[in-house]
Amino acid sequence: MSQTTTFDTHAYVKKLKAVGFSEEQAETLAATQAELIDERLATKHDTKELETSLKHDTKELETSLKCDMKELETSLKRDMKELETSLKRDMKELETSLKRDIKESELRLTVKLGAMLTAGIIIVAVLVKLL
Repeated sequence: MSQTTTFDTHAYVKKLKAVGFSEEQAETLAATQAELIDERLATKHDTKELETSLKHDTKELETSLKCDMKELETSLKRDMKELETSLKRDMKELETSLKRDIKESELRLTVKLGAMLTAGIIIVAVLVKLL
């Protein structure tokens, strides 16, 4: 720990002896307690350092996340623009293809209608001759 907590082992030994502990027992227990306190207990200073460190880490994480989000936003905008361009190109190709197909259909219809009209005229002419 960065700052030691004060633990009066002498006063603790006196209290233990007063309730029936031997000198050796009291000193061993006091030494063990002091060691535990020094090694395991956090002081106000320790928690303050931890709080400061956590605030710093949180700030760094926030900054990093903002940067990552900005990069993601830029990437998404670029991808959307590319998609938009691709879709416009595909729509133009589809429009051109549809116009070509319509023209081909019109031509086939014109040929078929012309053939039907010619066939009709021929039938009428044959019928006129026969009658």
